[in-house]
Amino acid sequence: MPYAAQALTNRPSRPLTRRLNSGVRFPMKIVEKLMDGAAADVDLLRSLDSQGDDFMKFREVDFLILAPSEKDAHTICGFINDFSFGVASTQISDGAHQVQVMVQMPITQSVISCVSGFMACVAHLYGGSLDGWGCVAQK
Repeated sequence: MPYAAQALTNRPSRPLTRRLNSGVRFPMKIVEKLMDGAAADVDLLRSLDSQGDDFMKFREVDFLILAPSEKDAHTICGFINDFSFGVASTQISDGAHQVQVMVQMPITQSVISCVSGFMACVAHLYGGSLDGWGCVAQK
């Protein structure tokens, strides 16, 4: 089994979610979003691994945040750009306000999980949600 595939973990159990919530007093909603996002990240990593991706190679990763309003989309975009967390731009697709964030990075499980979780938290702070991320496999 390739090293990258060995690093991919199974989905965390719901008792772990309850322990996280009770131990650090995070609102359950954000903990559930982070846990679900981590599982989706692993699924995408498995797909990329099956394509022979070298997770250590830097590439442009595209994160998509759904914002509740145009104002919130611009606020999220400004926050990300002001602190150089990525290169963000706003867009509208089928009437939905979105923020596209491009980040040059490798996608090892620990790195993508941290950045994806951070983007989910930023989206949550402004009433939005992280729709997901994507990239082209690098060999």
